[in-house]
Amino acid sequence: MSLNLQEVHDLLLRRGQTQYGLEAVSQLEHALQCAHLAEQAGETADTIVACLLHDLGHLLAAEREGAMEQDTHKDDLHQFIALPFIRGLFPDAVLEPIRMHVDAKRYLCWCEPTYWDDLSMASKRSLEQQGGVFDEAQAHAFIAQPYAEEAVRLRRYDDLAKVKDKQVPRLEHYQAHLAAVAI
Repeated sequence: MSLNLQEVHDLLLRRGQTQYGLEAVSQLEHALQCAHLAEQAGETADTIVACLLHDLGHLLAAEREGAMEQDTHKDDLHQFIALPFIRGLFPDAVLEPIRMHVDAKRYLCWCEPTYWDDLSMASKRSLEQQGGVFDEAQAHAFIAQPYAEEAVRLRRYDDLAKVKDKQVPRLEHYQAHLAAVAI
């Protein structure tokens, strides 16, 4: 059930060519853009790897179902799907921001009134499927968790990582980061 680094790499290359939901980029392009933004911002290797792998659950769900496109009408709970596959491979500093990146969107919609306005239509649609905006109690409980701040930063990179034809480093560039944080 657990993946190794080579299997993660192969999955990203194999399933990453599919379109990222209703966005103008592929799953792999989105992952690479997200990791690149984190790297450019001077994030730790753990956070860069979390950015690279945050949507791995979409790819695993497609692999399991034999589907090439995600169903955009339901929440696939992708933030949880990848965790059992990579739990033995990466520390909590990678896993927890992945697990919390959906809730980070819900949090940001609560604490920043203009955040909703800047979301893509696809991201607004998925937010409703994912439970909608947090209330005050949910928001405070979320941000009090370990790695919540990293999840919020991941979320911001995630939101910006949807630029068609953006030139970023290839997957091989991130192999050193993956190896450095692997348990």
